[in-house]
Amino acid sequence: MDNISLDILFGVLVFLLLLSAFFSGSETALMTLNRYRLQYLVKKKHKGAMRASKLLQRPDRLLGLILLGNNFVNILASSLTTVIAMRIAGDAGIAIGAGILTLVVLIFSEVAPKTLAAIKPELLAFPAAWIYTPLLKIFYPIVWIVNFFANLLLRMIGINAAKHKQETLGTEELRSVVSEAGSLLPPRYQNMLLGILDLETATSEDIMTPRSEIVGIDLEDPIEEIIKTIKKSPHTRLPAYKKTIDRVIGFLHVRVLLSLCDEPNVTKETLIKSLTKPTFIPESMPLHIQIQNFKTEKVRIGLIVDEYGDVQGLITLDDLLQGIIGKIVSEDTGIKQQSDGSFIVDGSMTVREFNRVTNFSLPTEGPKTINGLIIEFMETIPQAGTSLVLHGYPVEILTRDKKTIKLVKFHPKKD
Repeated sequence: MDNISLDILFGVLVFLLLLSAFFSGSETALMTLNRYRLQYLVKKKHKGAMRASKLLQRPDRLLGLILLGNNFVNILASSLTTVIAMRIAGDAGIAIGAGILTLVVLIFSEVAPKTLAAIKPELLAFPAAWIYTPLLKIFYPIVWIVNFFANLLLRMIGINAAKHKQETLGTEELRSVVSEAGSLLPPRYQNMLLGILDLETATSEDIMTPRSEIVGIDLEDPIEEIIKTIKKSPHTRLPAYKKTIDRVIGFLHVRVLLSLCDEPNVTKETLIKSLTKPTFIPESMPLHIQIQNFKTEKVRIGLIVDEYGDVQGLITLDDLLQGIIGKIVSEDTGIKQQSDGSFIVDGSMTVREFNRVTNFSLPTEGPKTINGLIIEFMETIPQAGTSLVLHGYPVEILTRDKKTIKLVKFHPKKD
């Protein structure tokens, strides 16, 4: 060693530090790879991704190889630094050399490469996979011995690395992933995914058209009045009943309506014969089950009933789809954000939809609409101009009528 020049020793030391940076950075890069993107690239036959995915199937072996190389390089660099320090300053230089090497390794071989790997994992992970694949075969016996004793130690504390499986994500964990995706996920897809996750907990009552807003045909009315109602209706299907919506006979389809309205001698009996059998849905029916029921029964509309059999509202397949993807007609969303960060909200908007659009966290277990939530909280229908703090959110009542709150202004929650 004394015959080797300092230039060569410094050159070898720099090379060892670069190797240490490679091992440190590639370890972080491989372990922080986005697993979902990795699987996507594997399906696209990306060779680097395929090799990385295969290595990550046994992370204990991969880590054993990386740490074996990293520790060997660092120890060799430490020994080489000692030799260089003694050649330059004698025994007094050993401590100085150790301090300088620690600082250099920390900055250039640990923090910098690991930070880069955390920000751009694919930049280091895929090239590294090409290197680690043959190295793992070459040093497999040593890696196997290291892993054997490491796994034996883990078993002594009750952990079996060979049988360990990645934990599955629950609904709330998935909701957090989607909500915090930020710029990684376009807002329209984010809202859609949150809508799908809501299907598991939401019920038919959450998205139904309330009883008071149902447009239907009263078969007790004169035939002229019925035809007039049919022609003015914007809906494709109308419930037909006698005196009250609780006595529904069936549903009439718009195509049948148009053909019947052109007949000169159309009668109520003709309308009744054209009705389809009504479908009744319990108000507590989960939405994901109701979608399947609509598909199985090949229907697109149903009436929501309570435990006494009274009709509470109406739900269509379009309502279910809008529950997932949001309002189809963007001009009428029921909510408008103001320049100061507040929101002008239609009182009939559902609490779930409001939470999804604004990222607020109003409770969804009780009343289903903003109007109902405020009335339950106030125990009265507040006058316009009333201000309150609703579950931590400052709220101002803008307009109301005799029975309901029409417009509400929500301000951001104060810390």
